Amino acid sequence: MNATLIDSLRGVSGGSLSFAAGFALLAGLLAWLAVEIFRSLLRTFAENKQQRVALEKLRAQLTETKLRCQSAAQAESGWNGIRKFAVTKKANECDDVNAFYLKPHDGRSLPPFKPGQYLTFQLDLPGRDKPLIRCYSLSDCNDGKKDFYRVTIKKEKSPPDKPELPPGAGSSFFTDVVKEGDILNVKAPTGHFFLDMTKMNPIVLLAGGVGITPMLCMANAIAASGSKREAYFFFGVRNVREHIHKAELEKLAAENDNIHLHIAYSKPSEKDVKGKDYQHEGRVGIELLKEVLPSNNFEYYLCGSGAFMKSLTDGLEAWGVPDSVVHFEAFGPATVKKKAAVPTQAETTHLQKVMVTFARSGKTVRWEPSAENILEFAKAQGVKIDSGCCAGSCGSCVVAMKSGDVTYLKKPDTTPDAGTCLTCVCRPKNDLVLDA
Repeated sequence: MNATLIDSLRGVSGGSLSFAAGFALLAGLLAWLAVEIFRSLLRTFAENKQQRVALEKLRAQLTETKLRCQSAAQAESGWNGIRKFAVTKKANECDDVNAFYLKPHDGRSLPPFKPGQYLTFQLDLPGRDKPLIRCYSLSDCNDGKKDFYRVTIKKEKSPPDKPELPPGAGSSFFTDVVKEGDILNVKAPTGHFFLDMTKMNPIVLLAGGVGITPMLCMANAIAASGSKREAYFFFGVRNVREHIHKAELEKLAAENDNIHLHIAYSKPSEKDVKGKDYQHEGRVGIELLKEVLPSNNFEYYLCGSGAFMKSLTDGLEAWGVPDSVVHFEAFGPATVKKKAAVPTQAETTHLQKVMVTFARSGKTVRWEPSAENILEFAKAQGVKIDSGCCAGSCGSCVVAMKSGDVTYLKKPDTTPDAGTCLTCVCRPKNDLVLDA
């Protein structure tokens, strides 16, 4: 305490000062005490703020460490070959769309996977002499608590402009034949299209139709991790009858203020309520992104039809978004067309001289440089090669090479054995003899 104030109080107690002087000294003492208390509160407030900042920093570091550990575990997880899974639940989501919940038949634990990856199914269809291979994205994350994998599958009908073509064999089998209690042959989760959970940069998820499956998995993974990573989630369908996982999406957005959900209906019905069932009328396109996003400074993940992705990738490129931050998934030729590098003039001149021999079919044909890949080239020559995803994922188009070599148009998800090639994602490097 201030020495002068102490001496003055002593004088007051001895009766040497007037009452007014004593009152003034007492008031000064109280003022000094108030200042000291205020300073103490400021110090405490500053210390508490520093502690809060340090705590938040520690929490962020722990979250990042946890995610890195999970990512490392995921990289080493999986199983070799086929594993039996039981269908424990089949839930109808909307028109021609069902969610399948799968648990290991052996009762053992499930390895984690990266959000955005897919499962490969080996399906035994009646009337086929060999299994049908199909790939389906996982539609829910694995946060260490779930004891199931989930895939959400839409029955692919015959194209409206080509009704003579059969509906999708794999999706029809799941929709019409597979039931709860059935056992399916499944390969481990894989795929190069996934969300890096160790990063915290803001992202945009863009989905059309059943292309929502890997995007929903990514959004669920963000929520389950406790991360506050900002995510804008755009999903386009025609109306509520095609609104896949509607209740789950709405719950996800309601419980996570960092996940901004934007639903677009291109043909809403009279019963669909704007502001409740959907937020935007029309398609998910670059103009909608410009309207909603604060800038183009995001990382983008896309999945949908070939037309959906072409429209968006072209729009993002025109908006000045670098290709390096645009990632997409599409099982089918659309993926290859976007990824494949255009041959140089020298490469084209070389390829015009390359001969491709289909040994079992007894055909030798000069390679056509405009051909998308060996699989499509073989079909044009009347040579049948089995195929599934047409994106280098399922491995069903693998063919043995008797001589020659190939160039891959994109890195395959499934690494082919030595002396073989995945025909859907490669073209010949030189004269090639295939066992087909």
